Amino acid sequence: MRKPRLVYLITQGVMGGAQTHIRHLALSLRDRYDVHVAIGDREFLWRQLQEEGIPVHHLPLLVRPVAPDRDVGALQQIVELFKRLQPDLVSTHCSKAGLLGRLAARLCHIPAIYTPHGWAFSDGVPEAQRRSYLIVERIASRWSEKIICVSDYELQLALRHHVGGGPRLITIHNGMPPISDDLQARPGGGEPVRLVMVARFAEPKDHRLLITAISQVRTNNAFRLLLIGDGPLVEQCKGLAARLGVIDRTIFLGARADVAAQLATAHIFVLTTRWEGFPRSILEAMRAGLPVIASDVGGSKESVLEGETGFLIPRGDLETLKTRLVTLIDEPDLRALMGSSGRNRFLNNFTFDQMVTRTEAVYREVLAKA
Repeated sequence: MRKPRLVYLITQGVMGGAQTHIRHLALSLRDRYDVHVAIGDREFLWRQLQEEGIPVHHLPLLVRPVAPDRDVGALQQIVELFKRLQPDLVSTHCSKAGLLGRLAARLCHIPAIYTPHGWAFSDGVPEAQRRSYLIVERIASRWSEKIICVSDYELQLALRHHVGGGPRLITIHNGMPPISDDLQARPGGGEPVRLVMVARFAEPKDHRLLITAISQVRTNNAFRLLLIGDGPLVEQCKGLAARLGVIDRTIFLGARADVAAQLATAHIFVLTTRWEGFPRSILEAMRAGLPVIASDVGGSKESVLEGETGFLIPRGDLETLKTRLVTLIDEPDLRALMGSSGRNRFLNNFTFDQMVTRTEAVYREVLAKA
């Protein structure tokens, strides 16, 4: 029998949670589906998929900024791609690809699924941007057979703002594939204490808060901060670290393909962010057995249990962040205990197999109705 043809669509191929999500799903499902991926650039995800033998298609007019002329051209490119590939199902990801991909699928009479990976009208997003995206998402939700929310927070936010309606919405938490024992961290021992944050240097993340915090942390224990990721704000953050006198203990590692190996050398994972859906980087840290300090935004509280697997801090709260950093830097036994609890929570709730099973069930449901 012919395998159903499935096309994933995303705007950017940079290293990030949504891109990792697509890559893992594509690799897992290609034995049962004829999987293709369409991207607006030839960045990290493009190169990975090509190396792994997943058919990948370039849509050069599909860009993240709002640009009406290019957006119309991108819509035409997507429609042409769908007409050529004749997919049975389209899975769109993030705002721009989600809007244009669902409209193109509607024009081509192809069922479409949407995964926002964090609504652009989430709490913490600038108000003017929130209002604009809310209007767009309300309209585009009508072109979705299903909207897969990566957290209960995301689903409840959609319901509260009348995006999608109950029958279209479903929560499927992100999941991560397993790692080998040699990639397990040992958070209770070793000096200097290594803090790590894995995030793109872009507006939703708040690297400035973390860099400012470590410049004010007072402890007798040596520590270092590792920042993994790239993006438009990286040079600004390097400048801030230099001005605050912490450039010597702040290591900018750039985008890395060996994130799991870097986490294995760390003792504390930190994610300061202004808004989120359901951060995959937190799951990576829990999988490695690291205690987590994270901003209490989006669905973070659905993975991090306050005082048990780590600490949640209010958005932008410098004083609380400093306090939690000192606690974990100074208490290796607590780091080990929280890391172990986080590892167990990951294994019980956020494995990749659980996510794939639930996601494929949605695909089968939509295909059965087509």
